[in-house]
Amino acid sequence: MAFTTLDPTTALIVIDLQRGIVDLPLAPLTRDEVVDRSVRLVKEFRSRDLPVVLVNVAGAPAGRTDEGSGGPRVFPEDWTALIDELEVQPSDILVTKYARGAFSGTGLTETLRAAGVTQVVVVGIATGTGVESTARTAHEDGFHVSLPVDAMTDTDAGKHEHAITRVFPRIGETGTTDELLGLLQGGAR
Repeated sequence: MAFTTLDPTTALIVIDLQRGIVDLPLAPLTRDEVVDRSVRLVKEFRSRDLPVVLVNVAGAPAGRTDEGSGGPRVFPEDWTALIDELEVQPSDILVTKYARGAFSGTGLTETLRAAGVTQVVVVGIATGTGVESTARTAHEDGFHVSLPVDAMTDTDAGKHEHAITRVFPRIGETGTTDELLGLLQGGAR
């Protein structure tokens, strides 16, 4: 678990910090822990004119699943709205996804490539679904992937633990928010 470096053009991708998700029962980390660390990263990336991608989810793929999670959904008003703490800026890249990962059907790969991005940092909710799907696709699309594991959580602590111990080490580098901020602030990019 250690970050080695950050590429000169690294993007931050924040997954599903939206009103309908942040107040779900979360484990092992709380809403406040994840939001605080994610916002610290957002502010640091913006201060360095590095891309910030804010992602929300507004649906699911249509395919049938054993858990019945496929197909169209109707969400309550404001469910998909990004939380106020993110203080959305005109420079942010906004992505609304209808799948688990932020790259599926959104054109995000092309947007990041056009901006010269070669590395992504992925944080948010839920570790074992949206974060993991986004990180997997980023890795498969050839981006270097960094995962501050203390800036993500899940509705299932077991899924979180599985992702950070079994999946993430195979697709990216893991560490903490403070370690990543240290790289940014230390001029390692």
